[in-house]
Amino acid sequence: MRQLLNTLYVTTQGAYLARDGETVDVRVEKESKLRVPIHTLSGVVCFGQVSCSPFLMGLCAERGVGMAFLTEHGRFLARVQGPVAGNVLLRREQYRWADREDRATAVARSVVMAKIANCRTVLLRAAREKPAGDETGELEQAARRLGRLLESVAAATALEEVRGHEGDAARVYFEVFDQLITCSKEDFYFHGRNRRPPLDNMNALLSFVYTLLTHDASAALETVGLDPAVGYLHRDRPGRPSLALDLVEEFRPVLADRLALSLVNRRQVQGSGFRRTESGGVVMDDATRREVLVAYQKRKQEEIQHPFLEERVAFGLTPYIQATLLARFIRGGLDGYPSFLWK
Repeated sequence: MRQLLNTLYVTTQGAYLARDGETVDVRVEKESKLRVPIHTLSGVVCFGQVSCSPFLMGLCAERGVGMAFLTEHGRFLARVQGPVAGNVLLRREQYRWADREDRATAVARSVVMAKIANCRTVLLRAAREKPAGDETGELEQAARRLGRLLESVAAATALEEVRGHEGDAARVYFEVFDQLITCSKEDFYFHGRNRRPPLDNMNALLSFVYTLLTHDASAALETVGLDPAVGYLHRDRPGRPSLALDLVEEFRPVLADRLALSLVNRRQVQGSGFRRTESGGVVMDDATRREVLVAYQKRKQEEIQHPFLEERVAFGLTPYIQATLLARFIRGGLDGYPSFLWK
């Protein structure tokens, strides 16, 4: 079983990352602030004006440590990647499947069913925790609608039909998402999903966590030898990690959404940690971003029972497990793709 390693997030503007033997040396104004052994890392994520030496990039590529560069506010810019991992025959089969309606539909159907089931579980848990009332009834009604959509997806035989049901499910889920926010409603509210840029505090928080999750999904797929750019549910688009976004859909409700809601409802993030830019978008300040990163790392360390393996694993390992199961399905070692179902 793969071990859960750490991800180094660098948010200090002007920081410089260099190689010092077998360690990552983080320097600020030419002074060493932190040294991290390379064997303890699975990834390095740099926000804003953070630069790296070519020798460190080479070390990360050699050791399979993913390195990603984002803007200061979390928009993805680029990844540094070493030699392509895995069997070329696996990738060729992955590409063939993307051109076959039946194969693409099979993967997309499993992914969407997991997403809808996990969204439904999130709503039902929230309904149980709320006192009886109108909001509880709306959450339960939305959960029933998701249940019916789950049956529709299971019976779908065309890819566009699966995509249509996925869009319907997202609308049902987000229509009641605001009811899951129980604290600081004047600062954190949800009137619909918006991005590029996010227009309110809650959407800014969600987008940031989704970016972190997408990075982990991309790294997991590359580790097992799959191409993150060629997906089945999400259409191909230059620069888009479509297969990583497919994988993210399974974890979005249970890892990203629940983390964001927990941070707000436990008052770990405050409205004062967000500001509106001249373009109208909302961004987080450095302190809030660090709070989210620490919480994300802690959530990844929590242990859960994996529904298919029936073993206790760290939450942060589940993208790697799902990527491995998907690779086995594409190779022909499994009769179907066992998507991640949270209970």
